[in-house]
Parts: sequence; C-alpha cells; structure tokens
Amino acid sequence: MHFFKDLSLSAFIAGFVAVLVGFTSSVAIVFQAAQAFHATPAQISSWMWALGLGMGLCSLLPSLLLRMPVMVAWSTPGAAVLATAGLTGGFSMAEAVGAFMVCAALITVSGATGWFEKVMNRIPVAIASALLAGVLARFGLDAFAAAQTALPLVLLMLATYLLCQRWLPRYAVVVTFVVAIIFVASRGELAGTGIGFDLARPVFTAPRFSWSAIVSLAVPLFVVTMASQNLPGVAVIRATGYGGAKGIPISKIITLSGLVTLVLAPFGAYALNLAAITAAICMGREAHADPAKRYTAAVSCGALYIVIGIFGAAVTGLLTAFPKELVAAIAGLALLGTIGAGMAAAIRDESHREAAIITFLVTLSGVVIAGVGSAFWGVVAGAVALFVQQYGRAD
Repeated sequence: MHFFKDLSLSAFIAGFVAVLVGFTSSVAIVFQAAQAFHATPAQISSWMWALGLGMGLCSLLPSLLLRMPVMVAWSTPGAAVLATAGLTGGFSMAEAVGAFMVCAALITVSGATGWFEKVMNRIPVAIASALLAGVLARFGLDAFAAAQTALPLVLLMLATYLLCQRWLPRYAVVVTFVVAIIFVASRGELAGTGIGFDLARPVFTAPRFSWSAIVSLAVPLFVVTMASQNLPGVAVIRATGYGGAKGIPISKIITLSGLVTLVLAPFGAYALNLAAITAAICMGREAHADPAKRYTAAVSCGALYIVIGIFGAAVTGLLTAFPKELVAAIAGLALLGTIGAGMAAAIRDESHREAAIITFLVTLSGVVIAGVGSAFWGVVAGAVALFVQQYGRAD
C-alpha cells in the first residue's frame, strides 16, 4: 500500500501535533456548548464520539483517495456561539440537534452549488495569503509569549528547533517535541489524572425543529462556520499549493462535511468544516519535504481523531496532560514556515501590499463583530482597501 511507503515519522508527528493543538485549544469550549443544552455525561461522551468519528473519516478517506492532505475539523467559533446562545436561549438538546441539522443542510447546499468556492476564487492571492498569515501568526506569538511562564522550556525548544533546522531540518519538529516531553516529564509537569480509555457509546437525540432555534442557533452557527472556519481553511489549501483545478476539490469536501454533519448531528456533531490551523501543520514542509507525501500526515491525523472518538471524552485527558506552554510552543514552531510563506506571498505584489497588510492586521487583531470572527473581517477590510486603491485605475 502506497500509504505505508510514503509515511514518515515527521508526517505522523505532524498529524499528532495537529490533533494535540486542535483538541487542547478548544475541547473545553465544545464541552461548554454541550453543557449549555443540559447534556448528560453520556451525551457529552457521545458528542466526542460523533465529532471524532466525523473529523476522522472526513480527513482520512479523502486524503487516501486523493493523495492530498484533506483536513476537516469541528467549528471552534461555532461551539462558542452555541455555548452563549444555549445559555441565554434556554434551548433543549432536541432543539439544538434540529438546529445542527439545519446548519448542516445549509453547509451542504453551499458546497453542492459551488457558490462558496466561486466567492473564494475572486479573492486575490495577496489577500488570501495575508489572511493565512494573520490566522497563524497568533499561534506564533503565543509560542513566544509562553516564555513568560515557562522560560526554560521555551528556550530549550527554540534552541533545539534551530539546531535541528540546520542539521536535521526534516525532523526539527519531531526532535523538538520529544525533547520538550522529556524535559517536562523530568520536572513532573505532565498531568496524568485525566487519562482514561473508556469506550464511548453514541446517544441518539431525536431532533425538534423550531423557528427560534433555527434563527438563534442554526443561522449564526452556519455564518461563523463558513466565515471563520471554511474561509481561512480555503486560504490554507491555496497558500500551501493544494488549490487549483487539480488540487483539493473544495466544494466537494465542504459538501462532504455538511452531509457527515447531517448524519451525525443527532449524536452531537454540531458542525464540521475545513480545518485551518491544523491543516497548516499537516500541509507544511515540516510534515514532509515532498508535497506529494504530506497526505500521510492528514491520514495520521484522521486515524487519531477516530481513536479519540471511539474512546470518547475520557481520552482527551491524554492530550490535555501536556502543559499549555508546551502545546503553544510546538504549535508556533511547527507553523513558522507556513507563516513566513504566507507573509512573503502577501507582500510580493507591491500594488496589493497595503491591502494585504490591512488584511493581516485585522485578522491578527482577533476582533469579533456581530458574532463573526476576525478572519472574515480581515478579508472584508482588505477587499475594501484594494477596491479603493485599484478601482478605475488604468493598468
């Protein structure tokens, strides 16, 4: 099988780091969203089962079939919207599931009709690259901000990474990660109390559709998922060279994510979408020197998601056992190359440079307006700036 021939240690570690970053950065928000609808412990475990299985299958199978790194994740800003709306709206789990299914149907339609990809096709490369750099730069900043509370760990990881980049560039992230684990373990900083391997059991919740839930849950969930997740997800795909006519079929993957969400929504899969941060980890040079073999990182990530789904919420303790500073540092270091490539592409064209910088800064700011995240507003700001500067100007 080609997969095992193409698989490398660096690719597997990239997949593991993607899972580590994805879960530790947002699993608490997903738990809060479930609890906002009065979820029982069994239902929370079912949510992890459905989300893990959905993300895993949507990442693993297309990556194997296309031999390109297809990455699907849960909607983190969507979970934040649900956590807030669920607490203030007093919706039941049945009404929430109905809203999840309506959102899934809207995502499916947006993929099947191709309208979302058509909109993305009109965004200049400089704006898309600036968006990517702005989304990822926050993780780069967090990597060094972690030095405030874990200076020895961050300095050790940075030194290891730089030395490996000179003599073992292919394994720089792998070696840095291993050294960091050994360091924190020797200091007794690994928290193992939450680790468990109980099998998850899916819990079916029959949907109930109500206009209030559709307006308050489904529509906001759809908007933030498309604007704050799928939009930067497409930017990552194109900036890393997997876009275009022979690249990842974006509309089909969005359709797939919508259909899988629709099937798994009664079990807790509230919204699946294109990954951005974790996709950048698996699509970068650190995953594999050969772009044609980076799909193995996405397959590894998908397989790990499925394992997590099978064992439910308890296994997340394994991922949350690492100190937050280690997670922040390894994510930032793993994304350095992609951040640099995005910034270089953003400012390459002088006629688009200022608009790209505006996009980068607005995206990096993290501003949230009307419940929609900075990724969307960064593109809007950059597009407006480009329109003002370029409209009516003779070439």
